[in-house]
Amino acid sequence: MIKVGLTGMGYWGPNLARVINQHPGSEFSAACDLRPENLERITGQYPAVKGYSNFDEFLASDVEAVMIATPISTHYELAKRALLAGKHVFVEKPLAHSSALARDLTSIAAKQKKILFAGFTFIYSPPVIKVKELIDSGELGDLHYLSLSRVNLGLYQKDVDVVWDLAVHDISILLYWLGEMPFRGSSFGRACVQEAKRDVAFLWLEFPSGVVASNEVSWLSPQKMRRTCIVGSKRMVVYDDTEPVEKLKIYDRGVDFKLPSTFGEFQLSYRMGDMYAPHLENEEPLLKEMTHFLSSIETGTQPLTSGEFGTKVVEVLELLDRTAQAHQRAELDEVIAR
Repeated sequence: MIKVGLTGMGYWGPNLARVINQHPGSEFSAACDLRPENLERITGQYPAVKGYSNFDEFLASDVEAVMIATPISTHYELAKRALLAGKHVFVEKPLAHSSALARDLTSIAAKQKKILFAGFTFIYSPPVIKVKELIDSGELGDLHYLSLSRVNLGLYQKDVDVVWDLAVHDISILLYWLGEMPFRGSSFGRACVQEAKRDVAFLWLEFPSGVVASNEVSWLSPQKMRRTCIVGSKRMVVYDDTEPVEKLKIYDRGVDFKLPSTFGEFQLSYRMGDMYAPHLENEEPLLKEMTHFLSSIETGTQPLTSGEFGTKVVEVLELLDRTAQAHQRAELDEVIAR
């Protein structure tokens, strides 16, 4: 078994702790957190785990792999130190708070010959994997557009806005599904509760294949929504992650255009076929993600959500940040011109 250590026992850390302890391929041997009460809770729950409040002492232990679930602003520094200490590293999303730092981590991992794994749990979820299969098989036809909504009430973050907290999930899913980077993007939003931190945002991306995608994210919604619509020329798919059973629904629906046979003729036919919900495996995404991380360490192969993939996600986040700033400047310039 691979000895695994975890740093960061806040909101998401306990979920990772459970999976490390549960997985037959890992041994949960060490935990690190600055807050004594967090350490006491984890070591009380897992008595075989040794607790550390000092990260260097944690790295000096016999752990072979380190999982990082700390605030985003700390990801780069902690991951870098772990890689240089000869550890394989799993970093919760996003990989770093800038693409330059994410690229640096990827370079360090390659030089150290260690696995750098970006934690995008949704990439390992059965419905997301199934949609990827539908796209790649051509069953949906040519993709036209995708519409994604990820909204809820909270949880507000201290060091990032809603785009870096919630949209990061949808961007990772889009890059995984489409296998290409967007060449154009646009975004705008508003900070309603915390100054200078958007809690609602609307994002648009355009890809070289012609596919366009819209993404709504919010911390300020009365309802939790995790809904994605994928529209192809042959079929359409609705993916609703809040559905307890039928998370995916495939619709044999669309619009067919017939070329005119005479001048002025214009014909559209609407296809209203059946809907079906495909069978999905019942494996927990987080456990599947852990299996992939451990397998990458054992085989030395690059994971699906590698450092390179994590860097691409951060590059798209930065693109959207730049467009938000440009939008504000353009509006100001217009006012001045008047």
